[in-house]
Amino acid sequence: MEEGMTLTAGCSKWDIRQKVWDYIEKNNLADFPRPVHHRIPNFKNSRQAGQNIASLGVFQTTREVKVDPDKPLEGVRLAALQAHKTLLVPTPRLRSGLFNRITPPPGATKEILRICSTSQGVRDYSVPLGLDAAVQVDLVVVGSVAVSEKGWRIGKGEGFADMEYAMMVAMGAVTDQTIVVTVVHDCQVLDIPEELLGDHDLTVDYILTPTRVIKTDCTRPKPTGIIWSKISHEMMEKIPILKKLWDKERLLGKDVTLKDEPDSSVKSTDHTSPSPHTNGEARPPPVRPKAAPADHKDSSAVYIGDIPSTTRVSELKSILRSRDAFPLQLTWQGAQRRAFLNYSDPAHAQLVLEKLEGLNIGGHPVRVEMARGQRSRGGLGEEQRK
Repeated sequence: MEEGMTLTAGCSKWDIRQKVWDYIEKNNLADFPRPVHHRIPNFKNSRQAGQNIASLGVFQTTREVKVDPDKPLEGVRLAALQAHKTLLVPTPRLRSGLFNRITPPPGATKEILRICSTSQGVRDYSVPLGLDAAVQVDLVVVGSVAVSEKGWRIGKGEGFADMEYAMMVAMGAVTDQTIVVTVVHDCQVLDIPEELLGDHDLTVDYILTPTRVIKTDCTRPKPTGIIWSKISHEMMEKIPILKKLWDKERLLGKDVTLKDEPDSSVKSTDHTSPSPHTNGEARPPPVRPKAAPADHKDSSAVYIGDIPSTTRVSELKSILRSRDAFPLQLTWQGAQRRAFLNYSDPAHAQLVLEKLEGLNIGGHPVRVEMARGQRSRGGLGEEQRK
């Protein structure tokens, strides 16, 4: 465990996440995107740490590898492509399915393979796979906020890695022989109390850091399928593939009773109550966004430049929706071929920068960067409020 990182008795998963995020920021251990709070942290030398997966014997014999889309796992995705493995990446927030298969073009250069390992590659070089695809994953690689040498893992709190694994079990894509690996900075390896883990929590078999390869020898069982009693109707609506798996298991006669009553029509407004995305933990209430500043301050506005002159504002708004980059206010300056996106705080703006990485419109690359305060002072033009 990194010197200076200690856990207090009775700490929660949320306490551990906050401590790790604060430590990485305070000690300048992070790469873009920053700040790392509420993310799987992208730490310095993450690419090199991820490429160390090629030294694992289990990697040599693997054919299909599922790697989460987190930024610090780019090195793993690149290693898989370089070794000619079948690379599967979960679809963003599971909205349109479970997997995308990354398919580099024939004769792909090293640079194209590098692009394929990034979020841009996931968008530009992937093919969606349905539930009926004959997928047999030999190796699963997940991001983590914290992990212990015993194999206990803590994610960022939304539960997607645990859910993805449970869904793979339900569709027969993994077995009890499937190996799970995570890639973290050395400071993220902590003595996590086992009592914080639930039946739905995914454990790991190997930990890759910039300085070590740790075999956990974890004997705790991994999830054996979807625990429907932790799934709400609201969650089913947000993740359509869950509904398909629910129908499949219902027809098999399994107990698929959901967390809320079938006729539940009241949505809870108590933001401190447990939810499926927080692994049963109470999370702090979300901060309500403030009104967007009108002067496009550097800290909370994103600039998009070099927009093709034929682009309409409706087209840009459609692209932003497809990438979950919803601004509080969009200022459109078509004559200057630019736009400004206002967000509630710098962290949100930085997250949008990551989502818009490699953006092109109609095949033309555009500039995406943090806005400079003076760039939009003159001639605001038509404002489009979301």
